[in-house]
Amino acid sequence: MATSDPFPQRLPTLDRLGVTDPFNVSSSEVATEWLNAFSATIAQTDTAAVVDLFLEDGFWKDVIALTWDLRTFEGRKDIKKLLDARLAATGLNELRLLQEPLKEPVLQKVYHDLVWLRFCFSFTTKHGKGTAVVYLVPLPDSKWKAYTLLTCLESLADFPQKLGPFRNKEADHGNWGEKRRQEAEFSSNDPTVLVIGAGHCGLEAAVQLKCIGIPTLVIDKKPRVGDSWRDRYKTLCLHGTIWFNQMPYLTFPPTWPVYIPAEKLADWLEAYARLLEVDVWTASTITSTSWNDSTKTWSVEVNRGGKGTRVLTVKHLVFATGSGGRPIVPDIPGKASFKGSTVHSSEFESAANHIGKKVVVVGCCNSAHDIAQDFCTHGADITMYQRSSTFVISVKSMAAMSRALYNDDFPTELADTYSTSLPWAVSRRLHQRMVPIVAETADKAILDGLAKVGFKTNLGIYGAGLMALYLERGGGYYIDTGASKSIINGDIKIKNGSAIESFTENGLRFADGTELQADIIVFATGYGDPRDFMREVCGDEIASKVTQVWGLDEEGQSAGVWRYCGHDGLWFANANLSLARFHSLHLAMQIKAIEEGVLNRADIVI
Repeated sequence: MATSDPFPQRLPTLDRLGVTDPFNVSSSEVATEWLNAFSATIAQTDTAAVVDLFLEDGFWKDVIALTWDLRTFEGRKDIKKLLDARLAATGLNELRLLQEPLKEPVLQKVYHDLVWLRFCFSFTTKHGKGTAVVYLVPLPDSKWKAYTLLTCLESLADFPQKLGPFRNKEADHGNWGEKRRQEAEFSSNDPTVLVIGAGHCGLEAAVQLKCIGIPTLVIDKKPRVGDSWRDRYKTLCLHGTIWFNQMPYLTFPPTWPVYIPAEKLADWLEAYARLLEVDVWTASTITSTSWNDSTKTWSVEVNRGGKGTRVLTVKHLVFATGSGGRPIVPDIPGKASFKGSTVHSSEFESAANHIGKKVVVVGCCNSAHDIAQDFCTHGADITMYQRSSTFVISVKSMAAMSRALYNDDFPTELADTYSTSLPWAVSRRLHQRMVPIVAETADKAILDGLAKVGFKTNLGIYGAGLMALYLERGGGYYIDTGASKSIINGDIKIKNGSAIESFTENGLRFADGTELQADIIVFATGYGDPRDFMREVCGDEIASKVTQVWGLDEEGQSAGVWRYCGHDGLWFANANLSLARFHSLHLAMQIKAIEEGVLNRADIVI
């Protein structure tokens, strides 16, 4: 999987730049000199002079500050196109070097041959305020130029979030309960935004929209908020740390474990919705939709499951129905002859119901390993069928990689800004260096042990590890929380190297002539297109106008998620808790800007 690499980007190593390690410079002086020059050229709208402050192959990454989109511009030519089109229209102004702790200029030695100077500055535009992150690299003439620049809008000037000094200051003497009931029912009005899905993405999007003054309703087909997590297999637990998975405005208690069980997270989501006053209709489904292109509104009929039917007129639909579509189950001949049972991992509950049985789990990524380990713990005769190689990384190594930014002492908002500050083309190159090092050091014993028992591993797409697999495919990896040890010990058996040919009465037959007997077969075989649910709700005509959703576009940005997807008034909010926390605000600001007449997509041409 890591053999060929079509990407032209090269990291600005010391050798490539023709310099030695600049260890004796004043980071603050270097940052100030560059920012002064940058500010002067910006003020003069001298785009040619601006791009001359960048390396020839530098980057400008923008999160809705200049483009009202998630964009990355690579090379001076494309950066100049951005500035020629958007600099004057945006009114980038009031650039101020940030010197506070954790934001101050700092020289970072990323690798022995890769050094850059990172600093932050605040800025304003005609419509809001934001933070920028710059990475400078040294040149032989003692000059420093920008390798990458991030501009990230964080608030709208005329429409601040209702936080801190902007919170409600009126005392409420006995009316709050009835007011909340009417708000949640939308008794006297329709919402502006309808969010489909009350999982973490839907709730975070709704909270951000509410805080910025957009009436928002969330609906979910399940009986309770959090059931999308509560109804998964009982052993499901987050593989990312608690610091990495925080949610906006309400942090997890400091008494909570580092890795949160799914059932605990489900209860948290239910409390989160209640405490942050998210308006949610559970046990509700959409029965029909229609789009009026003249008024730019949706007519949506909602069946409230015993509470009647309501027809809503809304401006925006936000699909927060998960990163995947419908469960995928391979079409294998002979299923009718199989005497046992089959289930997709999305419907599987617990191995406690199958003690002493013969089990085959088809698939070898996170869910497959979790479920196989559950069967192993309950004494089942368990075999995993591995269709292709898997990227494996230990949960300890994953935690170590995120610990520098995501911990008790580092502000989550700043950690998110730093995490997104580098373009994917650069992050990929860094991961291509880091992933093999982890595999040869911290995780070597696990990977060697897996290899000895025939379990096939890889280093991810182009050797870039988990993040490349997650961003481009949404899967293909296992964050090891213990199942690898069971595989190495032989408690979980492995079958691979031959395709499934058919079901038999007692299991599965393979192309090599072997057969695996099974009382139950669990298909941990992933999910379909994230647009599946949208197509069912909105129809083929609307769906045909929607671009790719999930995966990376040609600029290395997530396609169609948290941003314009090809159809007005239609959005997708899909991601892990970390990305949802960060980008839910950007989705809310885009919708607010549209509703207030600040943003008209037709006006933005780059």
